[in-house]
Amino acid sequence: MFDFGGPVLLTPFELRHIGEDALGLPPGTFEWTGPFNPAADPEWQAFQAGEINEREYWDVQVARFAELTGLDARMPVMMGYLYTGTQDTLIRPDAHLLLRDAQCAGRPVGMLTNDLTAFHDASWVNRMTIIQEFDAQVDGRADGVLKPDPAAYLLICERLGVPPAEVVFLDDQPVNLTGAASVGMQCVHIDPTNPGPGFVAARELLQL
Repeated sequence: MFDFGGPVLLTPFELRHIGEDALGLPPGTFEWTGPFNPAADPEWQAFQAGEINEREYWDVQVARFAELTGLDARMPVMMGYLYTGTQDTLIRPDAHLLLRDAQCAGRPVGMLTNDLTAFHDASWVNRMTIIQEFDAQVDGRADGVLKPDPAAYLLICERLGVPPAEVVFLDDQPVNLTGAASVGMQCVHIDPTNPGPGFVAARELLQL
């Protein structure tokens, strides 16, 4: 079972330069660096410390984006300037290969995300054909339940038809892994700054 943004989809932090280039902004204009330079990003530190949640973190960044650009203060507007590439350039190859190998081995694969339709507009979602490869999905925005609420993990298990104890769950946020562990899932951290070891660990747990 995958979180989408981070384990499967590249993070906004990895695509800041694309948005800056598209808008004619100097490199480093977008100061949010997240896990790639936590010391330079006080809001990220607050999020990791549990003082704010992930949506509140991005609300701050979208407001700053609007101030810098004069564009609408909406997440899909900002993300539209970052995620302009093709699916092949935006998806982690190791994630796509793991998804397909798991399915070929007869294991169903689910997606549990908080903010797919909050971050991206419908036209962008529709062109990411990998989304349709998952056997079941839960989008917190659409389904009304967000990680790390245990109910979110139980809902995707229900849709996938598997008990939590049989699930290997991949996420880039420790708080979401804590939620998964609370319902008995096996957890793998995908670190965006070095994702490879996480995919190796997931394959070992899945015996792929």
